[in-house]
Amino acid sequence: MNDQVPTSRVARGSKIGKVAAGQAFRSAGTRVSMIGRSHDAKIRISEKAALQAADQLVTVLGSMKGAAMKLGQMLSVIDLELVPESHRESFQRKLAVLRDQAPKVSFDTMRATLESDLGRPISAVFAEFDDVPIAAASIGQVYRARLHDGRPVAVKVQYPGIDVAIRADMKNLAMFLKFWRSTLPAVAAPELAHEIKLNMESELDYEREARTQHELALLFADHPFIEVPDSVPAASGPKVVVTELFDGQSFDAIRALPQQDRDRVGEIVYRFYIGSLFAFNEFCGDPHPGNILLGANGKVGFIDFGLYNRMDPIHVDFEKQCLRAATENRSQDLFDLMVARGVINADAGVTVDECLDYVHGAAGWHLTDEQIAVTPAMASGSILLAIDPRVSEFAGMRHQNLPPEHIFSRRADFLTFGVLGQLGAANNWHRIAREWIYGEAPTTPLGEAHARWLADREAKANGTSSSQYR
Repeated sequence: MNDQVPTSRVARGSKIGKVAAGQAFRSAGTRVSMIGRSHDAKIRISEKAALQAADQLVTVLGSMKGAAMKLGQMLSVIDLELVPESHRESFQRKLAVLRDQAPKVSFDTMRATLESDLGRPISAVFAEFDDVPIAAASIGQVYRARLHDGRPVAVKVQYPGIDVAIRADMKNLAMFLKFWRSTLPAVAAPELAHEIKLNMESELDYEREARTQHELALLFADHPFIEVPDSVPAASGPKVVVTELFDGQSFDAIRALPQQDRDRVGEIVYRFYIGSLFAFNEFCGDPHPGNILLGANGKVGFIDFGLYNRMDPIHVDFEKQCLRAATENRSQDLFDLMVARGVINADAGVTVDECLDYVHGAAGWHLTDEQIAVTPAMASGSILLAIDPRVSEFAGMRHQNLPPEHIFSRRADFLTFGVLGQLGAANNWHRIAREWIYGEAPTTPLGEAHARWLADREAKANGTSSSQYR
């Protein structure tokens, strides 16, 4: 077992370089082997080359951890048609492994980080500690333990040297994406690299993550269907986050449930990742299946808040105004809003109709008043429309100057759509969204329960009682 996370740019870049060299060799070989072949044979040869490239992509992303692995996690949520359709499900399964089954680092190595960070032996903090990780992701590994007060907890420990490795990744990411630009342009989009760079540093700040999770645990403490396990600040540190353990079914188990159950979980996921922005001016920017669990009590547990954002209410209101304008097909108003905010340059040649069509193409799933069963292909289509340079229909819109706060909310929107696609959830998402777009009354039982909870929170804050929705 190799416990070292390669940290130098040269070392980490050489891994990418080997993949690039191998892919270039295979591409040349594929072109040669195409000569004189039948159409069917050419298809088989092309598919084989794509599958070999995809397998190496998974291997490299998983072994590098850091930013490269984060890219793999994102690709596991959205289906960007990187391999032939007949092999796509298998490829998505391989990418899904990156969510919580990265190559393991030995406990002896992780123990040194843990005890150094806490300044105490493990036995001084934990009554029990299972040295077999229950998950391993892009930044660290997670262990099951028990505190001396009896509480079961999850202990997330950063990989040694991962901070240096991520900074090396940032330098190598441009080379990595440049290599894939000719065959996988959706992966190579500069916007994707920029977004990853903006947020990876935030994920390294475990003290900030522990504070955020504690605040969210308090916020959702008595929620009827959402649960955020509390952090344990006294047992946490700069490279260690300890949280109460939420023991629930994994996303793969949720996907095997009947449609009605998946629809219910899907609505909860939608409300948590999208609705929180409009209810609380804050949201988690890392929606992916590895962070979603279904408890025995029916509540959905959400974990991992390394990427979390708070938005100025003025910016949230701007998003509401844009959603209203798009919903009502007020193309000129939508265009004027985006120009005033600096999203679109008035001289860029973008028409008002192009602006409206683009928003509907990328976000129509919650602007359309009808039951929509989300599929992976539907989710990937909206993302490809926004970032894939091969899609020329909205070329002008892709040069928009989206402010940083809105880039983060767009990530949450896209990845939530991807999660719902993996879940195969169906709902009238627009009717749910009208609760925050227009302040309308809920139309689902979950919405009514959520509204009662919000009313009770407000009543408690004001020292009054609430009777609405009872």
